[in-house]
Amino acid sequence: MNNVLLINASPHGHVSHANQLAVELVATLRQRYPRLELVERDLGRYPLPPLDMDYAHALATPTPFDSPVFEHSEALIGELERCDILFIATPMHNFTLPAALKLWVDYVLRIHRTFRSTPEGKIGLLKQRPVYVLVGSGGFHQGESARQPDFLTPYLHQVLNTLGLLNPHFTYLQGLVFGDEAVRSTLEASRARLAQEPLFKDLLGA
Repeated sequence: MNNVLLINASPHGHVSHANQLAVELVATLRQRYPRLELVERDLGRYPLPPLDMDYAHALATPTPFDSPVFEHSEALIGELERCDILFIATPMHNFTLPAALKLWVDYVLRIHRTFRSTPEGKIGLLKQRPVYVLVGSGGFHQGESARQPDFLTPYLHQVLNTLGLLNPHFTYLQGLVFGDEAVRSTLEASRARLAQEPLFKDLLGA
């Protein structure tokens, strides 16, 4: 393992709890892989440009991959292709993923490039690799305390599957607006669950 890609979709940037946990997980992996490199894509601090008419036209017509219209898409897809493990740290906004992450999805989920369309459905063209999605939310959308729907998980699961990333692991940091104790509790519970994952086993002290 040589390369980790961390997509941070939080407007809170590097101080978001999901992002901090992802960075912590990368640090634990370096115990096993000392030369591990981290590539960070902060979608809040460095927002992607919106898709325009030229991009939409290029998707619907035969357009070379090295066309300038695909410059941002190719850069983001290249980051995905080079990584050995993918982390996505994201908040839940209004029951689903934030606009910044949706735009990243629209750049990397590209017909003929990261998936192909067949009579049986879309087939991903990326090689399988570990994917960990860390979802932060102020309230609760999982478990007994859930009082709101979760459209983020099924959507991202479908997106990643369409890319060819077939077994994403979702970790939920919930109740983050209920004070320091709630934050500490959900982080501890998340670390304990992640410690059972083969990738982190014996690294997180659980």
